[in-house]
Amino acid sequence: MERLRVPFTVAPPHVDETPLPGEAPKALALRLALAKAQAVAALHPEAVVIGSDQVADLAGQPLGKPGEHERAVAQLRQMRGQTVIFQTALAVVCLATGFEQVDLAEVRVVFRDLSDEEIEAYLQAEKPYDCAGSAKSEGLGIALLESIDNDDPTALIGLPLIRTARMLRQAGVKLL
Repeated sequence: MERLRVPFTVAPPHVDETPLPGEAPKALALRLALAKAQAVAALHPEAVVIGSDQVADLAGQPLGKPGEHERAVAQLRQMRGQTVIFQTALAVVCLATGFEQVDLAEVRVVFRDLSDEEIEAYLQAEKPYDCAGSAKSEGLGIALLESIDNDDPTALIGLPLIRTARMLRQAGVKLL
């Protein structure tokens, strides 16, 4: 948001991120982004509120935040040599004007065929236990990857700024 030079405040949404039974990764990301924006908008009805969520999608299965080392090792072993789609959802809500919009940036990421030693070295160096899919591409995690494919280079880091700028303009926020 600092790149867009718009004044903002961060507010925790207090939304349960547990997937619903059988919920697809794309649907989960979209539902959570909107729920987060709506939860904060309920407390700040005049504000234009942005909610976002990212779910790593491996063959239709959501990979959440590992939370601990052992789960991160298991996730990275599952993803080695695979294509993972990071479903990055964005919602913009303003209750005062009735504005509500959601969008999704799908980021196709091909992981290298990582050795167990590389996985361990990466996890010890970066400890990405709070990241979907156990990897931070904005840091050393970039060394885990073969390629990234998306139309918004900021989407993998978490907030797709091209889409965010478009939605903010549609909500009436002047950016330039």
